[in-house]
Amino acid sequence: MLVLSRQKEQTIVIGDDIRITIVDVKGDKVRVGIDAPRNVTVHREEVFLALAAGEPERRAA
Repeated sequence: MLVLSRQKEQTIVIGDDIRITIVDVKGDKVRVGIDAPRNVTVHREEVFLALAAGEPERRAA
C-alpha cells in the first residue's frame, strides 16, 4: 500500500484520468473528491462489500 500525506486542496493523480482531491479536513474527518471517468465505479468500502454480498444498492435520502 502506498501511503501519501496531503493537505487541503492537494490532489493525487492515478493513471491518466483519475484525480483524488482533499476537499476538507475537520478533526478526524477528511472529505475527498474523486474525479474519474464514468466507466470507473467508485464506492466507499462498506458499500462495495455490501454490493459484493448481494445486498441491493440504496440511495441516500
